[in-house]
Amino acid sequence: MRAAKLGWLFPLLITAPAAAKPMPGKAAIAQTAKKAMAATGARGLAIATIDKGKVVSVQAFGERNAKGEPLTPQTIMYGASLTKAVFAYSVLRLVDEGKVDLDKPIAAMLAKPLPDYGNLDAYGNWGDLAGDERWRTITPRMVLGHSTGFANFHFLEPDGKLRIHFDPGSRYGYSGEGIMLLQFGLDKGLGLDTGREVQRLVFDPLDMRNTSVVWRPDFAANYADGWTLDGSVEAHDERGRVRMAGSMDTTITDLANFAAALVSGRGLSKKARGELLRPGLTIRSAAQFPTLAGDVPAAQQHEGLAASVGLITFSGPQGAAFFRGGHNDSTGNTLVCLEKGQRCVLIMSNDVRAEAAFPMIVRDILGETGTPWRWIFGDMKFV
Repeated sequence: MRAAKLGWLFPLLITAPAAAKPMPGKAAIAQTAKKAMAATGARGLAIATIDKGKVVSVQAFGERNAKGEPLTPQTIMYGASLTKAVFAYSVLRLVDEGKVDLDKPIAAMLAKPLPDYGNLDAYGNWGDLAGDERWRTITPRMVLGHSTGFANFHFLEPDGKLRIHFDPGSRYGYSGEGIMLLQFGLDKGLGLDTGREVQRLVFDPLDMRNTSVVWRPDFAANYADGWTLDGSVEAHDERGRVRMAGSMDTTITDLANFAAALVSGRGLSKKARGELLRPGLTIRSAAQFPTLAGDVPAAQQHEGLAASVGLITFSGPQGAAFFRGGHNDSTGNTLVCLEKGQRCVLIMSNDVRAEAAFPMIVRDILGETGTPWRWIFGDMKFV
């Protein structure tokens, strides 16, 4: 009788999150970093850890350039698409201030129809959308959840023209140009200066003194060049234009402060933080790239994978979790966070070859998280 009455508990017991792995100390993390660099040939790697919503370790290893100068926790590194997470956090702060509504179309911010603004190099090729009225339905939530229907960027289209490939909000499709549409709405529609807003809402309150969404002359004293897959050196790009799709320069020290705020909800209302963590649009693609490859049958999908406002959420052996990445030819960045214990691993590398070791690094530090590495990186061979 007693067993029958308690039977409803058994599924909960079976699916309860696994016990958290003890967070390793700096020496153990350094050993993991050395192992990763030896296995991949990566020349530079930085790792930060967060526990209970606070930064507990920040370390850098290897070199920042071909001269062999050391990569340090204060070296300026390219943030790549981790810029998008900073932008999402900024937008949520604007929501808290009553300046942005996540579900009100961006069209409502603008003084005239989007295509009438033409093709703007600083933002996007809006003129190409003439004749397709679906642009009127795109909201900030769709932008931050990557469901605008755009390709990643218009210049990746066969004819170089921006178009909407699926009804906005209907499926996931990674798009940097979508991010630029929301920035355009804030700048030209609401009259904000996105660069200044990010400084006010994120960098200043989170003590990110060596972070900017445009190049600063003082960065020249200690910045990282990068290495590509074939081992070639790629010079650090001095980005002179605010592009919230990916223009941020930062340090592992500064970005660790942001990661701690993100996982703990510092600076956000309870409702706004909920938007970061609430699974929104189910992701039905086999991999993140190519962005317009389409959906696959349910049996081939990554169960539980979803886009929230700015992040990718999933559920693994340790419970609810999220990640955000950043990549170019010579940059590999990733952030993986667990809700349980508010724990994160932030990895930044100025050598894209390091990405092959990301699953091993995260596993060594956090234990098995269930991060969908194959969806993130496709058929990459991991170490």
